[in-house]
Amino acid sequence: MTLAQTDPGILRTEADARAASGTGALFLLALLAVLLMSLPNLVDPFIRHDDYPAYFADPAGFWDKTLHEGRWVNYLWHLREIVTPAWLNFAVYQALWACFAASLAVAALGRSAVGFFGALLVGFVLVAPPASLIALWFNTLLPGMALVALYAVLANRLSVVAHRALLPLFVILTFMAYTTFPVLLLAICLVRTRRRSLADLAGLWLLFVASFAAAVLTTYAINWQVHGVFGVPLADWRQANPADSLSDLRANLPLVAESLSAFLHRTSFEFVPAIWFHLGLLAVSTAVLLRRAPLEALYLHAGLATGLALVVAQVLKLGVEVPPRAFIFAWVFYGLIAVRAAQMLGDGPGLAGRLVRNAVILVAASYMLQTATQFASYRAWQGETRALSTLLEGVRGPVLVDGDPMKLASARRAFVQTRDALGYRMQQVRGRGVARCAAPDCADAVLGRVTARTDLPGGLHLRLHEGGAVLRIP
Repeated sequence: MTLAQTDPGILRTEADARAASGTGALFLLALLAVLLMSLPNLVDPFIRHDDYPAYFADPAGFWDKTLHEGRWVNYLWHLREIVTPAWLNFAVYQALWACFAASLAVAALGRSAVGFFGALLVGFVLVAPPASLIALWFNTLLPGMALVALYAVLANRLSVVAHRALLPLFVILTFMAYTTFPVLLLAICLVRTRRRSLADLAGLWLLFVASFAAAVLTTYAINWQVHGVFGVPLADWRQANPADSLSDLRANLPLVAESLSAFLHRTSFEFVPAIWFHLGLLAVSTAVLLRRAPLEALYLHAGLATGLALVVAQVLKLGVEVPPRAFIFAWVFYGLIAVRAAQMLGDGPGLAGRLVRNAVILVAASYMLQTATQFASYRAWQGETRALSTLLEGVRGPVLVDGDPMKLASARRAFVQTRDALGYRMQQVRGRGVARCAAPDCADAVLGRVTARTDLPGGLHLRLHEGGAVLRIP
């Protein structure tokens, strides 16, 4: 009898090896799915304003985030001095997300991953609304997602002991990429475990908590050495209310409810009945797991509870609302619970199994369409700004903007977050930005004689001058 046979779940078994060999096929399926639903945003991807420094490989533009957010891994990525096309960066980021989804499915389902339920779990994870929201920072988060995907791949290549031994290192690195990425690593560890017990769960949980604490302390120490501040003070624009007493913690409690409510609404695409549908599916799936695999249910819900506890602690301590995209881990655990319940019920011919399976299929299929629709909502802004860039091709002087770009219909549909977004976009597509101007600075005398006037869709008016141009936004 071999060691692998006497202690399955600790060393890699032959069954694990056969399951891992199917990761490639599952990855290709995941890659095809994620590229299809990302297609509207693939050729000319929309970039959030604070993701442009990563696109331009501009470390100076990202420096403040090392202090105020502790994103040191992302900062190192800014030092690469190579600017790659936005479409390539977006495609690679989405491919890494697909790699994580495929590796997670293999780790969770084993040999059965290469089949219907493996594909279903991959589809469910891929369409996570928080994932599509956070994907708009693909330039910045590329190294962090690469680390998450690598750890997921290693789960199917290493023994549990070796894989867990790497957890502290990966938690520290991914924490300095995005705060809740480490919880995705915990999800991988939890589903990778084949020999479950309360003692094993407690040990893994303590390892993760210690790793997360080490990540926080490491980030604080780096900030202390570089910035002279032991901690991660939030930027003024966040209007944080840091808690220094019990009364401060109580004052921040409404922010917890607001964060959870925002997550539920964005996850359900602002459709309230869908919120109750998801909560109902989670409850039913949990009941199935508790009845058929109570330890597995405990493992998955312990991971979900740990992630939620970290978010709640952050909200209470820092006094800021956490955006829906930070809950990416919650959807992953939801998918694991729902698909595992459907798989267990699928063993029999009963009505319950068909209902749960069809509900999971409905979520995966409909959300793939919703995700594609969401990515398509950015096309108007991308097309309008690219057309504007074409009109400005012959302008040698400065381009001044009189008005607020955020008032444009295309900007509202794309949820553009700052007036500076237009300047960054022009820098991307024409190599030169634009500047905001007050009314006197936009006078004809400043830029010389007017050479042409053009009315643009949406009420925009473009004046070409001898020494530049003025774009007026009503």
